[in-house]
Amino acid sequence: MRPRTRTAPVLPLRGPLVEARFLERPNRFIVHARLANGRRAVAHLADPGRLVELLVPGRRLWLRPAADPLRKTRWSAALVESPDASALVSVDTALPNRLIARALETEVLDELRGWRLEKREHTIGPSRFDFLLHRRRGGPGPRRMALEVKSVTLVENRVGLFPDAVTARGTRHVRELTTLHRSGEWATAVLFVLQRPDADRIMPDAAIDPDFAGAVADARRAGVRLLGRRCLVDLEGVTLGPAVPVRVPRSR
Repeated sequence: MRPRTRTAPVLPLRGPLVEARFLERPNRFIVHARLANGRRAVAHLADPGRLVELLVPGRRLWLRPAADPLRKTRWSAALVESPDASALVSVDTALPNRLIARALETEVLDELRGWRLEKREHTIGPSRFDFLLHRRRGGPGPRRMALEVKSVTLVENRVGLFPDAVTARGTRHVRELTTLHRSGEWATAVLFVLQRPDADRIMPDAAIDPDFAGAVADARRAGVRLLGRRCLVDLEGVTLGPAVPVRVPRSR
C-alpha cells in the first residue's frame, strides 16, 4: 500500500475575494462595507461573536460574492485585517470544522494519532458533538472519543482567547464532555482552532465568560484533553498550522 503523505490540510477560499472597508454592523450577522468603487456592500457575517477589536470603522476586510444569486445578502465576509495589520483573520466559523475534518481524514494530527474519524456531528444524550473518533488499535482505555472544535478569533498580547461572547452552549458541551470522561467509557477532547497566525497559546477568557472558563478548568482536572492549533491565513486559503498549548489559569 502506498504510504499516506502527512501534509497540512488547506482550504482554498472561494472567491474571488473583493477588498472593502468596514463601515458598521447593524446586527450580529450583517456587516456594511464600502467597496473600492465607493458603493456600499451588505454582507453576511457567519461569526456571531463580538469581534469588537476587528470590526472597526475603516478596517480592511475581504468579501466574496454569495454563491446563491437569490440570497438576500449578495456578499459574505471572509477575512478581516488584524488590528496591527500584521495578519489576516478568518471570520467563517464553519471553516475550522471543515479544516479539522480534512485533517482527521488524512490523519495528520499528531496529537490524535491512533484515532480515526468515524462520524461527524454525533449525538450523545442531549447534545451533538462535532466528531466521533474510534481507536484503531487495542489496548487499555476507551475505544471511542467525542471531539468538540471551537473557533478562536480574539487575540490579545499573542494569547488567543475563547470565547469573545458568553457561550452557554459551549459551557454545556464542555461540562457534558467532562461527565462522559468521568464515566470511563469515553475519551474526550476539545480542540481550539485559532483562525489567525499571531498567537502562541490559547486560554479561556474568564473575564468574558467565567462559567465557560470554570467548565474548562474542571474538564482539565477530570482528564479531558485540551488541544490547540493555529492557522496560516492568506488571500488564497487557510492552512492548518502547528499545535499551540492551551493554558488554564488556576482557580482561586
